[in-house]
Amino acid sequence: MTGARRPEPHDNSTSLALYDEVARAAAAQVIRRYSTSFGIGARMLPREMRHHIESVYAMVRVADEVVDTYRGDDALVLLDTFENTVRQAMDGRLSTDLVAHSFGVTARAVGITRAQTDPFFESMRMDLTVDAHTQESFERYIYGSAEVVGEMCLAIFLNTDTGPRPVPQEASAGARRLGAAYQKVNFLRDLGTDGIELGRSYFPGIQIDTLTNDQLATLVADCREDIDAARACLPALPRRAAVAVATTIDIYTRLLDAISTTEASELAHRRVRVPNTAKAVLAARNAWPLKPKRSMS
Repeated sequence: MTGARRPEPHDNSTSLALYDEVARAAAAQVIRRYSTSFGIGARMLPREMRHHIESVYAMVRVADEVVDTYRGDDALVLLDTFENTVRQAMDGRLSTDLVAHSFGVTARAVGITRAQTDPFFESMRMDLTVDAHTQESFERYIYGSAEVVGEMCLAIFLNTDTGPRPVPQEASAGARRLGAAYQKVNFLRDLGTDGIELGRSYFPGIQIDTLTNDQLATLVADCREDIDAARACLPALPRRAAVAVATTIDIYTRLLDAISTTEASELAHRRVRVPNTAKAVLAARNAWPLKPKRSMS
């Protein structure tokens, strides 16, 4: 006998808690590998809130990979299957899909429902069937792909410590505007990829090969209006959530500034980005008020 302690056997409750932790860890890997911008913002949040944000990001990312990266003949089947898996995870206690399981834990904890997930998956299906948007389809796509994701994040920010409850309408409107802004900025950044590689035109009446500087300026101004409306709602958030969201807003504002100074004709061939060092500086600047002051005694 070595005297080493044997691991205590897990009862059912503890085993499920361990599975929850493993699922959360899997979701956290997704945001770490895919997004520096949202990853930086997530790391500024309290631990439990950060886990929930990572779960939402991972679910959204998996669906996005099906329609944007894979794009196989069975993409629609895969997307429908994943949606059903997510629904079951939201309603049940365990899913064999780690990302869906983690999202289900989050959804039940903060009050995310099919009022958000159904429009999201509807928009994802549009990516498989719609090449050019009308104004009506564009607004419906933005709502499902981005605005409801903003609502999911808002539920996390406001309900992590309290459990599910209704969120203020004004704050919800701000969250939707911010989600829309981020999506539109991504469209501007990815005009070349979307138009040339994926054959998609998101902005109604806009084609990458004929985009003018005046048209670009109009699109940029629309994004700024959304961002300004969302920034005005930051005081409704808990302090650390407000700082984290302000950091992502600053990153996207910097990205939008770079896009606005780029010739429209260049956007088809150059993906504008914000260097990671600049993102880190923005995060440090926003985090400064959160750091405890040293005693002068």
